[in-house]
Amino acid sequence: MDPHDAFPRTAADSVSRIRQISPYQLGRGRPFPVIVDVREEAQFVLGHINGAKHIRPDNLEESIRDIVPDLATPIVIYCAKGDRCASVADQLQRIGYQDISTLKGGLQGWLEAGGLVECLTKSGSSKTL
Repeated sequence: MDPHDAFPRTAADSVSRIRQISPYQLGRGRPFPVIVDVREEAQFVLGHINGAKHIRPDNLEESIRDIVPDLATPIVIYCAKGDRCASVADQLQRIGYQDISTLKGGLQGWLEAGGLVECLTKSGSSKTL
């Protein structure tokens, strides 16, 4: 078996186990979940969903405990198009987080649905667009 064939199957398995929510559901959800952006830091700085926290997937277990210490807290994970975040969500479930969702369509889906983004300015403050 070609080892490269395993990744698509693993990613597809993750997607089937993780709940996806639409941009509309995220915008209307209460209580508002912790939103986690798993894209590259440079992409995060250019624009991210308001209030999102950035976590690098390779530093997930260390960072998530600081941001979300309660394993029952609702968390929504997103990436650029919604295709990479399922494996991160799956990893969070394996370490004990109980209420994990991914954003269907990722940031692209959020923007297409009319969602706003926040950008970091040179001074380090944020600006909503």
